[in-house]
Order: sequence, then structure tokens, then C-alpha cells
Amino acid sequence: MLIIQELLPAVLTLTAVLVTYFYLKAKSNNDKAIEKKVFKSFKLIEKIPVSHNTSKYRFELPKPDDVLGLPVGSHIAIMAEINGKRISRSYTPTTPEQDKGHFDLVIKSYPTGNISKLMGELKVGDSVGMRGPKGNFVYTSNMCKEIGMIAGGTGITPMLQIIRRVCNDPADKTKISLIFANITEDDILLKKELDEIAKASPDNFKVHYVLERPPSENWTGEVGLVSKDMIEKYCPKPSKDVKLLLCGPLPMIKMLTTATNELGFQKPRAVSKMEDQVYKF
Repeated sequence: MLIIQELLPAVLTLTAVLVTYFYLKAKSNNDKAIEKKVFKSFKLIEKIPVSHNTSKYRFELPKPDDVLGLPVGSHIAIMAEINGKRISRSYTPTTPEQDKGHFDLVIKSYPTGNISKLMGELKVGDSVGMRGPKGNFVYTSNMCKEIGMIAGGTGITPMLQIIRRVCNDPADKTKISLIFANITEDDILLKKELDEIAKASPDNFKVHYVLERPPSENWTGEVGLVSKDMIEKYCPKPSKDVKLLLCGPLPMIKMLTTATNELGFQKPRAVSKMEDQVYKF
């Protein structure tokens, strides 16, 4: 009886600690900024034009100290009801992981699009339903020796996440080569940031631009569509410690799938998995 009385304060203290821990854990889980299965509403607080048909949309998180907390390489889904149907599209935030209180999406609007057209019509103060994370790719430090990236247009957004993570981590020795294709020079999204990262981290990251319609003077990048020769020139050769990441318009991805397979890369499946050598976002 005496032993029980002596141990009682310690037992009560331990119980209180465990109760507090599980309460805070449950509360934390309930207070996630974004949910994987449930669409939550986020308010647009700023809309900044990036090009003639692309804008950066800044959405407010519930609390000023909140971070989005999305795994690197994942994306979110935006849902809206259009013409009586629920439609959803996936986008990757361009905000640095550590940014608090908000997150940014860079979205190109198409006149015949569904969600993209709706986004183009948004006004500050409007809210949009979103959920996440989505996707099968989650980047981890030094997951492979080299990564080749080929992006077209807004397909740069998931690549930027991974580039930032690698170049901000001194312990990550991964080498990244990016081929970024666009129609005109004005269409190159986030060019300033990409160039700054390449300059600051030359051992980790190199970027190569490709334009269908380059300016008449002073263009030093590649011209035309991304070709098999360009992939062979700028991307790492196929091996077990190399990954090739693709993101862009569907016709471009179809062409790249054929080209990379001819260069010796494994043929990607229709829906990419984390273990695939060639991953299509």
C-alpha cells in the first residue's frame, strides 16, 4: 500500500503528460491547414499578373503562423462546380516551404478551360475549395545521384519545389539538370528565381531554356521543340541512380515519353509511381 502511495504522484504526472500529448496531437491533426480527403475553403488575398495569360494567386492560411505543410513533389486539388458538375484540377504551390500565413499558385488561364478559366475570373476576397496532398512523388534528400527535369510552361511548378529543397540543403548532393520549354521569352515563368538559384548553386543545379519562337537577337538558348538530341545533351544518362521528371502539356509529355524510351530510359506507366525511373507529374 505504501509503495502505491509513493508511486501515485508519478503515475498521475505521467497520465497528465500522456493526456496532454494526445490532446495536442489530435488538436494538431484537426487544425491542419489543408486536408487530404476534405476540400477546405481558402480565401484569395492577392492576384499578381505574371504574363498575358498567367497570374500568381496568393491564398490565406487559417492562421498567420501556419505553413501549408505539403510534402515536396506533391500538389493540391482545386474543386469547383461548373455547369452543374464538380470538376477538380491539380496544381503545385510555388511558395517556399517555410513561408507562413499564405501559399501561392501560378496558374495559366485558358479561354476554353474549366478550373483555369474560373481562376482567371477570381477576385480578391473570393474563396476556393482545395485539398491535398495529392500525387505519388515525395522528394527525400539524396534519393538519387542525378535528376533530369523537362518542363513546359506551368509544368515548372513541381520542379521548382524539388530544386529549392535540394539547393537549400547543404547535405543534399543531388545534381539537377532542367530543360525548360516555352513558346516565347515572355512565357518563361519564374525565370528570375531559376537563374538566381542556378547562380547560387552551380554544383547542384543547371537550367537550359528552349523557345519555339525566340527573340530575333541575343538569344543563347535552344530553339524549337525539346528534341531527343537536347535530352541527350543536357540530361543525365539512364542508370539506376538517376530519375527523369516530366511535367507539361499532354502532347509534349507524349513526345518526351517516346524520346526518353528511345534513349534507354524505362518506359513510364500511365500513372507514375515513386519507384519509376521516368516520373510524369
